[in-house]
Amino acid sequence: MPYVSTNPSNTSDVVTEIELGTSRTFVDAAQRAKAAQRAWARVPAPVRGQVIGNIGRLVEANFEPLAQLVTREIGKPLAEARGEVQEIVDTANFFLGEGRRLYGQTVPSEMADKQLFTFRNPVGVAAIITAGNFPVAVPSWYIIPALLCGNSVVWKPAEYSAASAQAFYDVFQAAGIPAGVFEIVFAEGSETFDGLEQSLQQGLVDKVGFTGSSEVGVRIGELCGRHLQTPCLELGGKNPMVVTEDADLDLAVQGALFAGFGSAGQRCTSLGTAIVHESVYDEFLSRFVEAVAGATVGDPTGDVLYGPLLDEKFALAYEKYLGWIGEHHTVHGPTGRISAASPRNGFTGENGFFYHPAIVSGVRADDELFLQETFGPIVGVMRYSDLDEAIELGNKPGYGLSCSIYTTDPNKAFRFRAGISAGMVSVNNSTSGAEAHLPFGGNGKSGNGSRQSGVWVLDQFTRWQSMNWDYSGKLQKAQMDTLAIEANLDYRLA
Repeated sequence: MPYVSTNPSNTSDVVTEIELGTSRTFVDAAQRAKAAQRAWARVPAPVRGQVIGNIGRLVEANFEPLAQLVTREIGKPLAEARGEVQEIVDTANFFLGEGRRLYGQTVPSEMADKQLFTFRNPVGVAAIITAGNFPVAVPSWYIIPALLCGNSVVWKPAEYSAASAQAFYDVFQAAGIPAGVFEIVFAEGSETFDGLEQSLQQGLVDKVGFTGSSEVGVRIGELCGRHLQTPCLELGGKNPMVVTEDADLDLAVQGALFAGFGSAGQRCTSLGTAIVHESVYDEFLSRFVEAVAGATVGDPTGDVLYGPLLDEKFALAYEKYLGWIGEHHTVHGPTGRISAASPRNGFTGENGFFYHPAIVSGVRADDELFLQETFGPIVGVMRYSDLDEAIELGNKPGYGLSCSIYTTDPNKAFRFRAGISAGMVSVNNSTSGAEAHLPFGGNGKSGNGSRQSGVWVLDQFTRWQSMNWDYSGKLQKAQMDTLAIEANLDYRLA
């Protein structure tokens, strides 16, 4: 079945056309990956690290064309697209060295003439399914460490970012990855799920990594659980930003502007609700509204806060989220699609999925707008009276990916960190922004506690193996044939 990927900034611009596969396509790719994995695992880890280093150098050499393609295909502002490509380079640079640091340990035995060891072994075949809002950075978080650890990979990217995915794949293949070790599959969601289910049943897939919605993550978690596997799930977010009474309000507004509307609010780490102390609520809201009104929206190749929504399906979903605005809310400025009938000052776009940035104040804790992820350029604002209340509100939606607090009081920062359920906490910084050597991931509806990036992701793509080597020449039984040291435990000083 053909799929046409178009430019969301100009829907008449066809970026690429691909042929979508079926569940059989996915299973065939998993079989090839399974056949290739053992030979790849036998390649010494430092040599696998050299391949990862090659990836980093090739991405640097193709930096600008890849960033330009990302902007054209998903409408991400070019500055952000360049940052996304840089994240691949950073990830490759980090894991280049990890090829020489896949450490195990030697462990002392409780018996003489016996030695204990631990080793990191690759999991096997990793099936990676990613979203298209970060079409090249997020896949690198999975694929680079998976390959470094000696796994083979079957990658299913989002259809609407197919050109970016193919370019990513082609660059990786040029780095010297053997045939079958890294497979790409383009397929629709239901066919992918069926193919994954069949692959798990046939023992072809040993680890699943998924970035996407919480709803699909639940289904993948259930499927993996039936096969006694724990997937790596990076799901949605409803990320709070707490603004305390002592906060630097100008800084908080800058953070809210980028967190809420960067990438048109289409990040899993985008700001959902600003929870503002009642004493500074009106002032923060006034400054925030002014900053949003003055921001440039439009052509993502220019200097804009954000461009279009990713694809028509996301525009349709966002229309539903706008329907959650109720009579008790106050909307600051126009909402909906930017058009001749609903213009925006300074707008630089044309024929695309461009939407007004929406600030909605008066949000309540039982609102759908507060409780559910809203993947798009909309931010709720609500007030609180004490920090414990703010923490409770931040946790209430049940997500737990990212959060931030703006304060000049270290006590508040640490109290917030201890009470919030999010996997990632920022102090005086945006809810968005990951570095390649810091653990990334969430809890609750945002994920199952797995982490990506840095050394922590190694636990997703390796399994610990222990070995004991007894060279005493006799059978020594643990906990039974151990040396006993006598002591007088009744001794007391006079």
